[in-house]
Amino acid sequence: MREIQFREALREAMQEEMRKDDRVFLLGEEVAEYNGAYKVSQGMLD
Repeated sequence: MREIQFREALREAMQEEMRKDDRVFLLGEEVAEYNGAYKVSQGMLD
């Protein structure tokens, strides 16, 4: 089993759910340009 940081696991889970269901989206303060709290949403705007 590979080891990843907690924030990477959260990011991968969110991306997977957004790929599976186009009704799922990320909403919050500074989730785009700032990359969210602890950079959890980093790269998701791309």
